[in-house]
Amino acid sequence: MSFHISHLTFSPSPLTFWIGIIALIAIVALSVTALSRATRPVRTGLLEALRSICALMAVLMLWQPEWRIITEPDTKPKVAILYDGSLSTETTDAILPAFISANQEVVSRKSWIEQILASEDFKSLQEDEQNIVFTQPFSAPDADSDALTSSLVGTDIYTALDTVIEEQPNLRAVVLISDGDWNTGIEPVAAAQKMRRRKIPLYAIATGSDKTLPDLDISDLTAPTYGITGENVQIPFTITSSLKRDVRTVVRLRDLKTGQERTKNITIPAGQVYHESILWRLKNEGTSTLELSIPVSNGELVTINNKRAFTISGRREALKVLVIESTPRWEYRFIRNALYRDPGVTVDCLLLHPKLGVGDGPGYIQEFPNQLEDLQKYDVVFIGDIGISDDPTKGITTQQAELLKGLVENQASGIVFIPGAQGNQFSLANSALSDLIPVILDDEKKEGFIEATPSRLNLTTEGKGSLLTMLGETEEDNPLIWKNLPGFYWHAPIKKAKGGTDVLAVHANRSNQFGRIPMLVTRTAGSGKVLYLGHDSAWRWRRGVEDLYHYRFWGQVARWMSYQRNMAAGERIRLYFTPDRPKPGESVTLNANAFDPYGAPLKSGDVTIDITAPDGQARRISLDKADGAWGAYSGRFKVTQPGAWNISAAIDEDSINGIKTILMAQGTAIEKTGQPARIDVLEEMTRVAKGKLVTGDQISSLISEIKSLPNPQPEETRIPLWSHWASASALILLLTIFWIGRKLNGTF
Repeated sequence: MSFHISHLTFSPSPLTFWIGIIALIAIVALSVTALSRATRPVRTGLLEALRSICALMAVLMLWQPEWRIITEPDTKPKVAILYDGSLSTETTDAILPAFISANQEVVSRKSWIEQILASEDFKSLQEDEQNIVFTQPFSAPDADSDALTSSLVGTDIYTALDTVIEEQPNLRAVVLISDGDWNTGIEPVAAAQKMRRRKIPLYAIATGSDKTLPDLDISDLTAPTYGITGENVQIPFTITSSLKRDVRTVVRLRDLKTGQERTKNITIPAGQVYHESILWRLKNEGTSTLELSIPVSNGELVTINNKRAFTISGRREALKVLVIESTPRWEYRFIRNALYRDPGVTVDCLLLHPKLGVGDGPGYIQEFPNQLEDLQKYDVVFIGDIGISDDPTKGITTQQAELLKGLVENQASGIVFIPGAQGNQFSLANSALSDLIPVILDDEKKEGFIEATPSRLNLTTEGKGSLLTMLGETEEDNPLIWKNLPGFYWHAPIKKAKGGTDVLAVHANRSNQFGRIPMLVTRTAGSGKVLYLGHDSAWRWRRGVEDLYHYRFWGQVARWMSYQRNMAAGERIRLYFTPDRPKPGESVTLNANAFDPYGAPLKSGDVTIDITAPDGQARRISLDKADGAWGAYSGRFKVTQPGAWNISAAIDEDSINGIKTILMAQGTAIEKTGQPARIDVLEEMTRVAKGKLVTGDQISSLISEIKSLPNPQPEETRIPLWSHWASASALILLLTIFWIGRKLNGTF
């Protein structure tokens, strides 16, 4: 409870005071003179009285009147002790002061805070009868919340301070015990500025070290949502090191259910962010929970972030592949064999021989699938040494080239270009497929370049880390395999790669003004993917090992290209999303391809998505239809929490033929253990609020200083009447009445 004292005050300067007095005397003299000459003394007297009141109000406004309300508390002054309860206080880097631990033991920041609050010094402050002392935590996760929810709670120092100074009157001081590490809300110094205006000092007690603890942190892990059983999947990960030495260690990937594991030797550079990946072969169908971990290194103090778990699904999948070629060259023959013998691939071949006509036999089709419902079923299309022709029996037509472009961009299919010595790729470069080809060709050498001796491919830095170029069982074997692969004797006339492409391999011997000749290039095009191989001798990789490397390479290409397309596929709808493992706060782009009951792309209709969050909240969104005839739809939604998001897609409420899938959102903790304390934040806040920053050894003197503080000044509220809207309105109203009265009195 409190009581209020109100009174009116004036603050005139000497000049405005005497100007006002002179103005009042002049007005009074004028009124007396007007009254002595008036023929209607009563009316004139009222008007002159009103004139004098208006003049008096104007003079009083000139003297800056204020209505002051002073709030006198009837309770003892309060001292607020706020302490950090966030997850960052789990960091073990706080040294106990000598008056608590003679050996100055290193404990967690949380334990340090608890022991400081339980010390005799703080007990003496709480028992001081001159103050009301209360203690409360801030930014602490709820005790009954799960681990994922707790990891998303950040530190908001501003709100903690702002709440206490707004809700607690008669504050003598605020004591803040924190590491200063804030990551949500407004900058804490804004609260310190508010405290300064209210003359409330802020005392901060810093906990933790301002230097990063020695630590190895698996800071990021980006795994695909599914893989093909029997095939390798690539698991990229990132390790952040704060150690002052290089660390040679072993990263271990383990199936938590079966115990199956794979290891990889790595060297983590001192004090750097290290990017790497590890291969994992999925043996069984269904969902598996894998754990990536690294052992605790010597001197490492934070061990909780040395492992991360995730889920991945194994599938048996039948990919649909179309191969288009002109002559049955060796590369065509062995690609066809590789795909034909792959149990997970169904292959159709269209051989348009310039002299013998259309090829026939098992696995061959007799014409290009011109109907959209026939073409859209292909996941990957291989374009060999084939060109553009008006005769559909000798090449693909310009209309068919446009269909292939639409298949890639709108249906998330992949396309592979393998040029040949006939130079037909130049006619492709003048068609709708020009935008898909990821390289610029040399018009002066259309037949390509013939080598007298075999040349090899050199993997680029990006190529060394790509799943497409992973021919060995382990990453350690891969460089030696590529070094010993048989070379090629011909390559396409390539000038350079286009912008926005990824060059995985270059010519080992040839270069031009743009650098090494790019030979293996990939890019994204709309929703799909493109690969360009600049020679036609990958079949030579079979020498001495038969199908091992050749089949593995093209199988990986087919599955890499069809990954997004087959995330969630049904009879009438196909759904894929980016990113496939979002983090809370990120937006997810949903793409869908919808088909009518006959398999043709849907021309009219609505695609609705039902989204159920991990906490059970559900909502529905409608996807927007893209222009064109490919039945492509897209939309976006924001991921707000970690965990499994259940997604259902349907066409016009047809849930029977709809599809269901799960989107896993990664729960990356906002609060990081092992991060250095931000002492500079606390120092700035105390300087602004006219307080003090102390360490644990200075707590005794801090308590004494708080006890000796003067009582807080009463809260004062000032209402400036001289600039208030009500004052101006009243003066205008009186002047209006005076002017109308003068007219009625016959005074003009």
